Amino acid sequence: MQEIAVKNRIQSIDLLRGIVMIVMALDHCRDFLHIGNYIDQDPLDFETTTPFLFLTRWITHYCAPVFVFLSGTSIFFMSQRKSKTELFRFLFTRGLWLIIMELTIINWGWAGNLSYAFAGLQVIWAIGISMVFFSGLIFLPGRILAGLGLLIVFGHNLFDSFDFLATDDFSGFMWALLHTTHIFKVSPTFSFAVFYPFVPWLGLMICGYGLGQLYAPTVDRETRKRNLLYLGFGCILLFVALRSGNFYGDSFHWKHQATSIFTLLSFVDTTKYPPSLLYMLMTIGPALIFLAVAENLKNALTKIIVVFGRVPFFYYILHLYLFHLMAVLWYLFIGNSLSDLHHQNFGGFPDGFGLGLGWVYLAWFCGVTLLYFPCRWYDSYKTRHPEKRFLSYL
Repeated sequence: MQEIAVKNRIQSIDLLRGIVMIVMALDHCRDFLHIGNYIDQDPLDFETTTPFLFLTRWITHYCAPVFVFLSGTSIFFMSQRKSKTELFRFLFTRGLWLIIMELTIINWGWAGNLSYAFAGLQVIWAIGISMVFFSGLIFLPGRILAGLGLLIVFGHNLFDSFDFLATDDFSGFMWALLHTTHIFKVSPTFSFAVFYPFVPWLGLMICGYGLGQLYAPTVDRETRKRNLLYLGFGCILLFVALRSGNFYGDSFHWKHQATSIFTLLSFVDTTKYPPSLLYMLMTIGPALIFLAVAENLKNALTKIIVVFGRVPFFYYILHLYLFHLMAVLWYLFIGNSLSDLHHQNFGGFPDGFGLGLGWVYLAWFCGVTLLYFPCRWYDSYKTRHPEKRFLSYL
């Protein structure tokens, strides 16, 4: 009975994962197509941004933490039907696979070429290396593992003052892997960046693993809903309390701005690189509330969204190449040629290239609509062929 319950996918989790995958595509579509992409303009810079542009970027902050958190929950579900040895083997090998994919297929998708002028460790790397470490941590008793996750999430900001250790040598590289972002100039033609120091993300994944306990067959729906609401509102209240006086949890303090709207936006402008405690509280709190209220939410729209949540990595790769291709096609349409692309620039596009934000939203909607069809096919294919274990890696 327990194994059957675990094997049945949780609709609300797939729905939440699908929503954040769709929202994530907006940010990456903006990266490629917006005339104010992060090469020319930081959408979170109050000196140059607008509320609409700020919120377009800010809403996507929910994507990475929710996805990493739910990755931990998925690991819990796997732990209910696999032995610890089997789970160790799967997490270790899939983690390495994700790291390799980050440095090859995904890096090429961002760059648009194979020149390796620039490479970065981003969210797929963070998930991969966290899985590698998690593969060993699963042998710990549950309470110790939960305590470790909470200790990392609540305590890692204590090391913010040591970020001066992120130098350009090997020791600086190791510190960047653990706690801070840094760009390393390896040679005149190659730069390497650590955007996602993995330790905070590992802590968040462990906490997501702990959440899986609420979906055990012994926990009834009302109890689960009540606990999710308590946890969700608790995260939000703690975020407001800590953020209000800039007490702890984020080295980037909020400040009064020129307008009340920008002051409010400054309050929620928390640090993603690396993810601060306040950033995680701000994003995971609403996610938990959503899980509480969406368990019975089923309609034609949710049926579509769930498809993306069931094949997230497949979708991730496709969306990256699709939006990059859309940008290239627009670049050619306005009179340029492929030879005009610069391998040293982001995506190969010159500074100032792009479209207005309204057109970006239209491109995002069209792109996600197109992606639904291959994702639906792949989801169906995976469902029909559970014997093909390699599909679990994609």
